[in-house]
Amino acid sequence: MNLGVIPARGGSKRIPRKNIKPFAGRPMIAWSIGAAIESGCFDRLVVSTDDEEIAEISRHWGAEVPFLRPTELADDYATTTDVMRHAINWFTRSDRVPERVCCIYATAPFLRPGSLTQGLSLLEEREADFAFSITSYGFPIQRAIRLTPEQRVEMLRPEQFSTRSQDLEDVYHDAGQFYWGRGEAWLSGRPVFSSCATAVILPRYSVQDIDTPDDWLRAELMFKAFHELDATISKA
Repeated sequence: MNLGVIPARGGSKRIPRKNIKPFAGRPMIAWSIGAAIESGCFDRLVVSTDDEEIAEISRHWGAEVPFLRPTELADDYATTTDVMRHAINWFTRSDRVPERVCCIYATAPFLRPGSLTQGLSLLEEREADFAFSITSYGFPIQRAIRLTPEQRVEMLRPEQFSTRSQDLEDVYHDAGQFYWGRGEAWLSGRPVFSSCATAVILPRYSVQDIDTPDDWLRAELMFKAFHELDATISKA
């Protein structure tokens, strides 16, 4: 069984009710649900939440909510792995152990169905424990600088000062959209960021963390441009 799990607790603080706040005409979580359904990857797609309103909205947009997450897994200290284990264990008790399980973030409006499909394919082809989305840094991190306690500037990697940008290694960061993993890998607590994982590389224009009101505004502007570009390409 391929299981999709969208964690969506009700207690977001920096952007209250972030998971269901309207974004480009839909509750935010609806974009993740829609991409997951359209991908055709999942036998079951569930939202793990402690919140009745989030549960109701999730069901309306096509996800299942077969359980409510316990309160101890809905505070600021519960990890994604904790939430995934809870969902997998619930299915193990009531159905069967899911073979492949994908964590999909509720605040990922740029998630594309094809990225989920690609992640599943790479998980199998490369015999990995995990496959998740990444994107490249927009500036060479080898040239990063910091401020000292005296407010002076230092390079983190001064030995790279004279290296040409094109000769520096490409470096990536987590895109914060989805994480395919094998059921036993989630349950055993194997690290997602390790040599046992592989990655789907996304373009930088399709990646935006949404943690603050400024992030939200930037994401809305990016989303509008993103879909206008899609429409233009479709008409061409």
